Amino acid sequence: MGTMLGKDRTQISQIKQINSDNSICENPLNQSNLRSIAIGRIAALSISKKKGIPKSNVQYAKLIENWGIDGDIHAGNWHRQVSFLAFESITKMQEKGLPNLRPGAFAENITTEFIELPSLEIGTKIKVGKEAILEISQIGKECHSKCAIYFKVGDCVMPREGIFGRVIRGGDIFVGDQIEIVNIQ
Repeated sequence: MGTMLGKDRTQISQIKQINSDNSICENPLNQSNLRSIAIGRIAALSISKKKGIPKSNVQYAKLIENWGIDGDIHAGNWHRQVSFLAFESITKMQEKGLPNLRPGAFAENITTEFIELPSLEIGTKIKVGKEAILEISQIGKECHSKCAIYFKVGDCVMPREGIFGRVIRGGDIFVGDQIEIVNIQ
């Protein structure tokens, strides 16, 4: 089960919730915990200085308003400043025959847990860490030339399940920080 409402809101009966001690519990969905379904966390942060290579994992990153992640090659004044992929998507690819696949291998900047990223819509705003705000600007991406992952297992999740955002308000973010949907379009 994911923690973000899908298009058919009646199908979700349980949610995963992160407690203050970072433990995870599953609860029946009801009005009292509806707010918690829009909360996840940063599983990994990744940056690179070159395009076309897996990103390196870091414990901390600085988001710069209208730019992206400080020191990352994909940062700039455009709509794909920061890329996201769910850890659950990486797990799908591990189960297809790549057990050593790690966060950053798809060149994503922020690997999330407990939020169904592909169900978000363009324009949705998310709060990352204590102060940073990003706006979802693109869902998926066109794969012009198949990546090494595609050639190994015949599939790649980034074109379908990766999302991109632009930085509305900057701030420092850390692995383990909370991610919160602050508005749903």
